[in-house]
Amino acid sequence: MPAFRPRHLCSVAAALVMTVSATATAASAATGSSAALREVLFVGNNWDGTATVLKSSGDFAKVGEINVVPDKAARIAEINADPIKWIYYTAIRNEVGQGHDQYVDDMYSTPDGRSVVVSRPSFADVVSIDLATDKINWRFPVAGYRADHMAVSPDGTKVAVSASTANKVQVLDIDTGKELGEFGTGDKPHENVFTNGGKYIWNMAIGEVTTPLDDPAWDWTKGDRHITVVDATTYKTVRTIDMRDRLDAIGLKDFSDAVRPAAFTPDWSKMYFQVSFFNGFLEYDIASDKITRVKTLPANPATSTDRTTWLLDSRHHGISMSPDGTKLCVAGTMDNYATVVDRATLQEGPLVTASTPYWATVSGDGRDCIISESGADQVTAIDFATGQKVTSVPVGDHPQRVRLGHVQADWTGPSAN
Repeated sequence: MPAFRPRHLCSVAAALVMTVSATATAASAATGSSAALREVLFVGNNWDGTATVLKSSGDFAKVGEINVVPDKAARIAEINADPIKWIYYTAIRNEVGQGHDQYVDDMYSTPDGRSVVVSRPSFADVVSIDLATDKINWRFPVAGYRADHMAVSPDGTKVAVSASTANKVQVLDIDTGKELGEFGTGDKPHENVFTNGGKYIWNMAIGEVTTPLDDPAWDWTKGDRHITVVDATTYKTVRTIDMRDRLDAIGLKDFSDAVRPAAFTPDWSKMYFQVSFFNGFLEYDIASDKITRVKTLPANPATSTDRTTWLLDSRHHGISMSPDGTKLCVAGTMDNYATVVDRATLQEGPLVTASTPYWATVSGDGRDCIISESGADQVTAIDFATGQKVTSVPVGDHPQRVRLGHVQADWTGPSAN
């Protein structure tokens, strides 16, 4: 695949990286049955409608593969029968998907390791898929016409999904698919994160990212982009954070206020986040409500300076944190590298060459950062301690989101049954 893709064509992909502790806890929320479970990495292959399942650490060898669109024919027939759905479906394919359907955005396993819950942008739904049979347990059509990022609660009982064209987040029971509640957001809700042990849900709205009006002078056309923080029980808003004022306060008036992926410290006191068009990240102190540090990362001389060529306004998209909170891992998407950054000094390590890396998470043992290389159809592990590449593993077509989860201990995939 080419290193760069026309920005009108790529979708979303990616946004707020969960902290390692939150991700690992949520993904492993099994209780009494934990001894019968195996920790794995789920890799969503957006363009071919599969999820590759890998060992969560070590050599990251392939465990199995899941078809996340077993009902594809029924969904396409449904879309073709509804002119409005067809218009949105076609627009998602042609603009966001680079001529490809967006079959899988996000995924989390259930606490018992028997099912995986998947958000599917092109089909505007969330489904639960039985890992033994590859059959659908339940299906929830989201409000509007596109499903985006999800988050799972630390106890593994509910998932929050962004309904991106409806400007809301819907929270579902992970076992039944029943809607438990919803809350309004800014324009184009994107990343969701359960914080503070599951007390709050943070949502980042990124606004319009497919228009060509990318000069800072036209930033106002991108829409209402803010962070919505809600009580995870009542779904009532407890705080709204617009980074525009915080950026202006430190002289960054030309910076976008569209918060992309983010990572929280283990004590939830600070958030490190990326914004549209910026090759770097910012540090936000939650208690003082201020941006406290800004880190600019190296620009690849080969990267075009034409902002309209950057994927969904993303110069860099993907950030995660080591379990001890001392290191950050950053996916330099349009600059075609990833790097580990010391959180105390903000000094970056080696620039590890990668082809359009679009997400960053953490291995099951916490030793490595895992990035998805959507331009090379592989995931790559980078050692947090040394900043050096450990290994790369081939996966499916256009990998984006990578999540820790669990399967039954003897599971090798429906295709092997």
